[in-house]
Amino acid sequence: MKVPYAYGSSMDRVSKGFRDALIERREDVFRVCRDLPAGWGKYDLEIGCGHGHFLAAYAEAHPERYCIGIDIAGGRLERARRKSERAGLKNIAWIRAEALLFLECLPETISFSRVFILFPDPWPKKRHHKHRLVQTGFMDFLSSVCRPGATLYFRTDNSDYAKHAGDAIAGSGAWEERPTEVWPWERASVFQELAEEYQSLVARKCAPQGRAEVCVRPGSQIPQSRRRQGPF
Repeated sequence: MKVPYAYGSSMDRVSKGFRDALIERREDVFRVCRDLPAGWGKYDLEIGCGHGHFLAAYAEAHPERYCIGIDIAGGRLERARRKSERAGLKNIAWIRAEALLFLECLPETISFSRVFILFPDPWPKKRHHKHRLVQTGFMDFLSSVCRPGATLYFRTDNSDYAKHAGDAIAGSGAWEERPTEVWPWERASVFQELAEEYQSLVARKCAPQGRAEVCVRPGSQIPQSRRRQGPF
């Protein structure tokens, strides 16, 4: 069984062949998202799940919750799938997809209660900060696929990225940082075991009426959601 792959990218300045391949990949992730099981009371997501060390153990400890792990590396996801199969887990899915594309293709029947982003690529050079996953616009977009009161759990061993993530959340009207809130469950990931130190951040999705009270920072970009509209 191959892990489905999808890749999010601009259609500008690309060849017809690459554009066709990109559309096919978008169709793939749309199909696999459409086939995700409905009817679970709570859904949790890990973005950048790697080999699945954290999420497989989390799913085993929380059989009442359906867990989805996404990553862009197929080899990592195959190892994650084998972990969950050996454990006999029925409440977990692994999808090869870029984060924004996955969120765009997610069906209306699924909204997340918890989102984990553990040790994402910090893109340490300043000129590469635009490539970091946690941006104000992304946080607003993520909120559209989360339930009211959903919680984000972010962890990094890069102090600059920790500050950057905090600023992105502060600049979003969709989330509120909760510095005293504890994590719901702990299992050290491979990166966590290797890190000399790390910083954690917890944020709660705000009530809808709170969004109008906060202005998005100038220059931030909020992706226009294509959620529930198909793969294009």
